[in-house]
Amino acid sequence: MPELSSSDNYPTWMGMVFVFNLIIGTGALTLPSAFSHAGWLGGLAMVILVGFISYVTVTFVIEAMASANAILHHRALMKRATAREAHFSDDSDTTENAPLVAEENVMFSLSSRVEMGEMATIYFNGPGIIAFYLCIAIYLYGDLSIYAAAIGTSLKDVICESNVNATMDTPCWSNHEITRFGCYRLCVVATGLFLGPFVFFNVQKTKYIQMLTVVFRVCAFTAMILMALIRLMRNGAEGHPSTISPSGIPRAFGACIYSFMCHHSLPSLLAPVREKKHLSWQLPLDFILIATFYVLLGITGVFAFENIEDLYTLNFLDTPSEGFMRIIGYFLALFPVFTLSASLPVVAITLRNNLAAIFARGQQPSFLRRAILPLLALLPAFGVTLLTDSVSSLVGFTGAFAGAGVQYLTPVILVYCARRYVSLTLPDAPVNPHRSPFHHSAWLIIVIAWCTLGVTFVTVNFFSHIFQQHY
Repeated sequence: MPELSSSDNYPTWMGMVFVFNLIIGTGALTLPSAFSHAGWLGGLAMVILVGFISYVTVTFVIEAMASANAILHHRALMKRATAREAHFSDDSDTTENAPLVAEENVMFSLSSRVEMGEMATIYFNGPGIIAFYLCIAIYLYGDLSIYAAAIGTSLKDVICESNVNATMDTPCWSNHEITRFGCYRLCVVATGLFLGPFVFFNVQKTKYIQMLTVVFRVCAFTAMILMALIRLMRNGAEGHPSTISPSGIPRAFGACIYSFMCHHSLPSLLAPVREKKHLSWQLPLDFILIATFYVLLGITGVFAFENIEDLYTLNFLDTPSEGFMRIIGYFLALFPVFTLSASLPVVAITLRNNLAAIFARGQQPSFLRRAILPLLALLPAFGVTLLTDSVSSLVGFTGAFAGAGVQYLTPVILVYCARRYVSLTLPDAPVNPHRSPFHHSAWLIIVIAWCTLGVTFVTVNFFSHIFQQHY
């Protein structure tokens, strides 16, 4: 439970910038495609519903983190009391009655960074801990595959000749044998060779890089919304999406879950915040702002373009334009390359550390940790990426299955176990000031029911597609 020095702290608004930066990423670039499959109303409904449920589970993670701080604080006090008893047996009565619950602001705080993995070790037993790390690892594998596919696809579309009717079997350039899919694979391999070595070391992002990245992302998403609006005003609605298409809802479900994912990194982002009392109104405001961006991006996209690429940024590269607008088109097309190249090594290192928690827990640095685990983190993810360039399919699958586990099941189980643990070990403790506003037990059931319903639809849809392809 690392304590943070005052120099590491930052104001609440900066913490919200970090949350905004973490959430808005590759998943958002697949939302217009998800809207086109689910219908504009279906996509709108999924963004609002998934965004709301995601915020509910964010409050669960915050409550569980505050409870973990209290439990660890209580353990520290008990350990000191036991040590004093060993030396001063005469004072056993007073030390045993040390003020374990009087310091509620210290106990139920978010000042110490308790990561989700550490919370799992507090609240879960052995199999539960392994299941947690496996869920995180599967999600991170999907994350890496999505990042590599997004970078490879963006580079391929910039390198190859522009052709609206091109398929992956179309030659990348006229009079050349290499296909667009071959170029994509070369770009993926180059990405792995260039960024892969960083996984063998430690990489830390600074708040200045975070600030620069969030400005870059806001500019890119604002530019996409404005350019789609300009296209609508000039040409009218070229896209004619259905109002709602049930067959596309499962895909939109997975894309929306992935697009609101931040739960696994919340402790690192919120622990340094100075005025944590402001989180109760600034965090929902952050989610409303993000959902507004998503709705504007999806609605303008499905009506402005007749056909939407898996990565929405590529639609602007294919748009006929000249001069400054052409430069903006290339800027947007390369947007995933710029942003994800900085994030990919960090995700891979996080995956490597989670694999170490599963396979090399408690071991000293060894050949397994230094060489095998980094390769075990990279090779399967890039192997999947070499087989498919469908970013939207990877996003939908990762979000619907592993993402649902990280975003829905894990927070519900954590907060349920945290409440039970506190009630048993700290029966006289005050009310947790960071308790979720959705603290009624019915909300736990609602989230589980929503998760079960969504994953069931995605699973049925997945196997029905396989059945249709083979029969």
